[in-house]
Amino acid sequence: MLPKIAIHANSPRDVLSRLETMVAMANLGVPDSATRRQIASAIDLVVHLGRLSDGTRKLLSIAEITGMEGEVISMQEMFVFKPVGVGPNGDVMGKFLATGIRPHFSERLISAGIHLPAEMFS
Repeated sequence: MLPKIAIHANSPRDVLSRLETMVAMANLGVPDSATRRQIASAIDLVVHLGRLSDGTRKLLSIAEITGMEGEVISMQEMFVFKPVGVGPNGDVMGKFLATGIRPHFSERLISAGIHLPAEMFS
């Protein structure tokens, strides 16, 4: 079982900013660059749930933390919810789509017995 934490944020990128802010608020004196490196090395995925205009909550994005680029945590969205319209009852209609980006941690998934079909990412 993987450890999970819940953070209220408006986007996967905003999650990272909120984490940095929480560390800063703890007054530990940890430099921002060290905080970012720790976040980048400790978190694999950000799963973003959001409230849509119809009031429902949906899975909107799955993003992978891929490391650091200079002083910035790099991430890539692997799956996103694309709204396609509104149904007759006012429900937001949409599709959850792969972006075509294969996760960097695919090898770890395979060694854990989790096999994602290659066509999922095309």
